[in-house]
Formats: sequence, C-alpha cells, structure tokens
Amino acid sequence: MDRRPTAREVALEVLHRVNAGGAWSGAALRAALGRAGLTSADEAFATELVYGTLRHRAQVDWALGRTLRGRLDRLPPRIRDVLRLGAYQLTFLSRVPAHAACDETVELARRVGHPGTVSLVNAVMRRLAASPPPWPEPADTAEAIAVRWSHPEWLVARWLARLGPEETRALCAADNDTPASWVRLNTLRGSPREIEARLRESGIAVEASTRVPEARRITGGSSDAREAAFAAGLVTPQDEGSMLVSRLVAPEPGEFVIDACAAPGGKTTHLAALMEGRGRVLACDVLPQKLDTVTRQCGRLGVPGVETRLLDAARLGEAFPAAADRVLVDAPCSGLGVLRRRPEIRWRIRPDDLTAVAARQARLLAGAAGAVRPGGRLVYSVCTTEPEEGRDVIAAFLAATPAFEPAPIDGWPFAVPDGPGTALLYPHRAGTDGFFVAALRRTA
Repeated sequence: MDRRPTAREVALEVLHRVNAGGAWSGAALRAALGRAGLTSADEAFATELVYGTLRHRAQVDWALGRTLRGRLDRLPPRIRDVLRLGAYQLTFLSRVPAHAACDETVELARRVGHPGTVSLVNAVMRRLAASPPPWPEPADTAEAIAVRWSHPEWLVARWLARLGPEETRALCAADNDTPASWVRLNTLRGSPREIEARLRESGIAVEASTRVPEARRITGGSSDAREAAFAAGLVTPQDEGSMLVSRLVAPEPGEFVIDACAAPGGKTTHLAALMEGRGRVLACDVLPQKLDTVTRQCGRLGVPGVETRLLDAARLGEAFPAAADRVLVDAPCSGLGVLRRRPEIRWRIRPDDLTAVAARQARLLAGAAGAVRPGGRLVYSVCTTEPEEGRDVIAAFLAATPAFEPAPIDGWPFAVPDGPGTALLYPHRAGTDGFFVAALRRTA
C-alpha cells in the first residue's frame, strides 16, 4: 500500500511546480491537495507553507544566502525549495520547534536529493537555527524594504517614488497578509438577508460589508458547509474590490451590457444579478475553454440572459457597433494588485512586461469602445495600480477618442482619485485587492 505524502512533501511538490514549472500556486495547490488525502489540519499546514514561502521568498533567500557557503541559485531547484521551506519554518513559524523544522527538512532532502545535498541541507539548517542572520535595517531604501518585506527591488523603487517610504512599507506588508474570505451573495437566489440566513443555518458565520450590499466576509464554518453553499449557487468567492468594479458599471434591468473580457465569469454573473436577471448580458473571451467556465458559473448560479461569444474585445465595435448600453473592459494585466492572493507574480513580472501588457490593454479598450452607444457607459478596470496599465492607458484613449469623456466616480471615499473619472484601490488603504478603475461616457 502506497504511503500518503506528508504536508511538507505536498508543499514541496507545489513549490517546485510554481518556481520551476511556471504553475499558478492556487491551481497547483488545489490539485496536489486533491490527490494527497491529507487531514484538514495537514491541508492547512501545507497551504501555510506554500503561500508563506512564496510571500516571504526574498527574506528566506536573504537568510539562506548568508548561511550557505555558496550560491543558492546554483543548487538543484528541488533542493533550493527544500531549503526555502525549512528556512521559512525556522524564521516565521514559531509553533514549529526548531529541531522538528531541521529534521523534517533533512528528511525532505533525502527524498529528492543525494547524500551530498542531504549533508548540505543538514548543515545549513543547523547553522540557521543556531545563529539566524540579522535582517537589514528597515531603512527607507528600496533594497532594505525589498528584503524586509519580500518584494522585488525594482517594484519597491517604483512605489517609493510614488508613495514614499511609509506607504510603501504598508503596501508591501498588506501584500504579505492572508486575504479575508469574501463571498458575493447570489441575489438571484434570494435577498441578501435570506441568503445570509441560509448560510447561518448551515453553520457559516458571516460579517456584512459596509461598502457592497451583497458582500459578506466568512468568519467561520466548516469547509463542507462552504462547499455546499457554493455548489447550491448561494455564494461566489469574490473580493470586495472586484464587486465594486461591477457596481461601477451600474447596469439597469432591461439593458444590453457587454463584459468584454469575461472569464472566469465573476463580474459577468454579478452584472446579471444587478440587472435582476432582466436584460441581455454578452460575455466575450478569446478561448473556448474560458467561455465554458463562464457558462458553468451561470448554470451554478442560475443566471438567465447571459450569452457567450468567442470574440476578441479589440473587435467588439465591429461586431456590435454602438449597440450596448454599458461595456466593461476588465483587461488582462500584470496582476500586481493581487500579490496577496498570487504571491508568485511578484517574482515573475519584470519592468519591461508593463509596456507590453499596456499596449494590449490599449488595443482592447479602443476596440471595445466602439460597441458603446451614444450616452452609454464604458468602464475599464485592471487589478494593478501601476500607471502604465491604468492612468496612462486612459489618458491616451481620451486623447485619441474625443467621443468619450470621464464620468464621475461617486461614493468611494476609501479610493484614491487618479484623475477625472478614475480611482485606485490600494490593499493597504482599502483592504481590497489592488485595482485601477475608470468610468467613461460616450457623448451624444
């Protein structure tokens, strides 16, 4: 009979797939946990190890770099991740005894390495446990902040120039927090009060949002109860910031609304719910499997009136010229606003990537704008706060497209204005994922 893997072995498998194979941590972790058959406690421990090691990788690598007698990047990838897992436990998990962290890390090395690497791991872990190196002083330099709060130095330098040291440290710290579990109540299944009562009856404790009527923060309840509520179409996991984007579109029942970059369907189904299931919602994307995901979401939530179309947003105006009352362009982006959910993004994105992704965003926005009727509303959003992907895209669009003008964004006192009709949601200020949003109106 095969031995079940341990929580640490599962975490190592996921880290290797993320760091060496380019996988996304969430999908890789779900798949690994589904195969492993761990207890609930071990699943939680494996999850903590994966996300903690990814979030604090710069700090962990700093400590290892001052303990190793050689370069970390010259070690085999699996041994590198073994050391990171061990160093994370020693540095951040006080509930794990140092001897246990050392012994279990050496045991991991035995499973994936050879006697030489096992000996190296053992020596490094013992030295690190006995004499951890001091962190660099929390000065106002990009290098010190990048190490102490575990972000790439180039990104910290950008934030320092825009926000100053105090806010930069706060933003980095927010990126390293575990995000709260927010869900959107499916108002097509009942009123928020009715859905909330059903959740509480099943043992799920929730707390209401002060900003989004249909948003609830889950504060307790079993995983089985949560999965049952999801399967029944009562809730959809969604961050408050994402819900606020759909509310900025402000669709009315009976309108024709287009979600230009719809997958995986969270905003599409929210728009339909805000329209009370009356009207037409068109969900567009460029891959059939992405549209299949949208269709499954609509089926689970009982959302009527949603059509899917395999269509590049850049050609939306050609397919539906001046036809839609409202168009949402939730454009593909760097994802630098969701580092607390996808910590690996910070280690993958490079400065040059922002220019390339901004060019694509500009193309999608220009093409989708042609589908907005005179007097209609165009909303642009990206889950990042970098100016190339937000403010600069909108400024260039307005300069080239005089038929559109900024529309006011009202009732968002927690947002940071970024120009007429635009706003930023910062994780350390708003408590949401990071977003740039813009509301525009096509003039008559």
